Amino acid sequence: MSLDHGDPGDAPSVPPPLIDVDEARRPSAAEEARTIAGSTNIGTLASLTSDGSPWASFITYGLLEGAPVLCVSHMAEHGRNLAGDGRASIAIVAPNAEADPLASARITLAGHVERPTGDEFTAAREAHLAGVPAAKYYIDFSDFSIWVLRVERVRWVGGYGRMDSASATDYASAAPDPVSPGAASAIVHLNDDHADSLLAMARTLGGFPDTTAAVCTGADRYGLDLRVQTPRGIAYTRVGYSEPINALAELRSATVDLARRARTRA
Repeated sequence: MSLDHGDPGDAPSVPPPLIDVDEARRPSAAEEARTIAGSTNIGTLASLTSDGSPWASFITYGLLEGAPVLCVSHMAEHGRNLAGDGRASIAIVAPNAEADPLASARITLAGHVERPTGDEFTAAREAHLAGVPAAKYYIDFSDFSIWVLRVERVRWVGGYGRMDSASATDYASAAPDPVSPGAASAIVHLNDDHADSLLAMARTLGGFPDTTAAVCTGADRYGLDLRVQTPRGIAYTRVGYSEPINALAELRSATVDLARRARTRA
């Protein structure tokens, strides 16, 4: 018998909240995708060979308003592939230290590539150099060309059980999260020095009054992700700030307010 996400088989079920959870906004799939795209400068390019066979290759990129900018050589197979058939996609994995690779956040950006001209060429060239400074040594060689991926389809996977699609329009208009890329040290601080506050948040704002321990697993412009331990098993919940924040420097005051709200409810 085959198993899917809807049939956990012998795996333990995740305990549900015991009380109502305060509404906590999450980044949209488009925001998540823009954040992941901006978190690194490497990915895997899928292109098509002359006989229509798929070809995957390692690439570097910069971003021009969210669109990946590639600089590839005609001597490379993927360079010849793009020149022959502009259909392409790029898979990008967010940098992290997850023990399980499938728990890592990642995206696929699919569409077609075009060679920019005029002012867009200048902007694309600068965008690639901003993302890949080492490209200054070869970007103007005659065998290299600059391509912009015109994103037509976006798929985001946030790990097990978290995935969604975004339109090209939503992706282009979304802003990368200003908090999550730099929040690692703040998350460590919360877990090491404010475990009692996280416990209170999970119990009163996160819907799990039977929480015995809570660990912060993520922070973004809208709130905190928590992994909670209960006598019924391990679960995941989220607590949202009173208002979205616009910079990493605002994270401390937002979490202090969360702790205050949690204790007021206790």
